[in-house]
Amino acid sequence: MPLYLRPTAFVDAPFGLDGRALRLAGGLTWFSAVEVIRRNGNTRTTELVPVDRIDQIADAAPILARLTAPRPPLNLGTRTVHLDQPQVMAILNVTPDSFSDGGRHADPSAAVAAGVDMAAAGAAILDVGGESTRPRADPVWEGDEIARTRPVIERLAATANAISIDTRNAAVMEAALSGGAHLVNDVSALLHDPRGLEVVARAACPVVLMHHLGTPQTMQDDPRYDDVLLDIYDWLEARIAACEAAGLDRSRIIVDPGIGFGKTLAHNLALINGLSLFHGLGCPVLLGASRKRFIGALSNEVAADARLGGSIAVALAGAAQGVQLFRVHDVPETVQALRVWRGLRDQALAPPSSPSLR
Repeated sequence: MPLYLRPTAFVDAPFGLDGRALRLAGGLTWFSAVEVIRRNGNTRTTELVPVDRIDQIADAAPILARLTAPRPPLNLGTRTVHLDQPQVMAILNVTPDSFSDGGRHADPSAAVAAGVDMAAAGAAILDVGGESTRPRADPVWEGDEIARTRPVIERLAATANAISIDTRNAAVMEAALSGGAHLVNDVSALLHDPRGLEVVARAACPVVLMHHLGTPQTMQDDPRYDDVLLDIYDWLEARIAACEAAGLDRSRIIVDPGIGFGKTLAHNLALINGLSLFHGLGCPVLLGASRKRFIGALSNEVAADARLGGSIAVALAGAAQGVQLFRVHDVPETVQALRVWRGLRDQALAPPSSPSLR
């Protein structure tokens, strides 16, 4: 039966817990137990095991090693993004039909100015996208997508920022990378375009592999899973294996469970509750839940631009489970929330004899 380990029983600090608490993915979170999950068809069995007894679980050692191994930093042009703490990826949609900002950054000059402001507010990566992939969105011709994104990327690259291209089309990836982008963020996990994997492997650039069902036109048509958490873990594991087989090193792969992409409200909430499981893949984890529909569903169906509080709540839930990257619309507010979270963790991890922060 397949084995999964989900870190849990998080503790403030490892002091006095020698051998009874482990550091999650080299970050600021420590866990003292794992939920040991075994799957037999559509049935799962679970057992809560303290970390000092995990060596008694057959086949657990390789997964445990991936859970605890530090994630290498992302070298993105002149910028180095360290993953031992939460980092913000700013959403910069240069589309006329984004679900959240309605084309506010469709003008290249406005988009560049917004990107510079996002970086100044603390965004580590600027994620430029030229095609909306919201539910029911129509596909965009790749020529239009390049015309929207490349001028913005070229100008932002001149400001020495770390830049990601949010696309599922290989030609757009090539144009963006040649124009100064450093990372590919593909909502199709390099499945939409047959050349996508080849382009990323040849460039040897970092890539985000996001789980999805179907296409933007079909993904919300009654999505179903046998076990949403384990099904998506298995799917991402298979995509990582395909990338490695094509020559892409695992250290350059980031995984995203794809909140809202072929998921019901219950699916999204189950994934957020179980985020720590995905560290077992041995890759940094990206959480993209900002302003998404499930937040509105839990908030009297408020509009996308009124979902800041819910977006912050989800980001903090992710940080508590060791998520490294947060793709967000509201950069200053999310950066502030994560800095407060980081301050709490720093204080908890300070030696007990150290003076208090003032």
